[in-house]
Amino acid sequence: MPPSTPFRPEPEMSDNPYATALAANPFAQALDKPDRYVTFCGIDCDGNAKLLMQYVRRHIDQPGQSNAFWDQFRDKLEGRSSQRCDELFLVHSYINMLRELFETHDDQEALALLDKLEDECC
Repeated sequence: MPPSTPFRPEPEMSDNPYATALAANPFAQALDKPDRYVTFCGIDCDGNAKLLMQYVRRHIDQPGQSNAFWDQFRDKLEGRSSQRCDELFLVHSYINMLRELFETHDDQEALALLDKLEDECC
């Protein structure tokens, strides 16, 4: 007779990926918000990094607002220098420069998103 396996109910299907992660992960059930140290379910690192790059481009694409660093950053983002870097990699690599850019332009919305990315994904 084959060994019996314990009954595990199927997690409820939900439009909320965090709720699905909670149902499937007993460690995540104690959390009140997503925690990257438990699970990345419910955390949209790639989507938020892409959104953050829109904020970056809003500042560095203005005539007279860029410099050699941001020109090279743009080249990496667009794949014009060696290999194209994905948005999340660029956030990880240049988080302090991004913070300085947003502080210089007093872009509170971008700073809040950067903080969220740093807490959840970096």
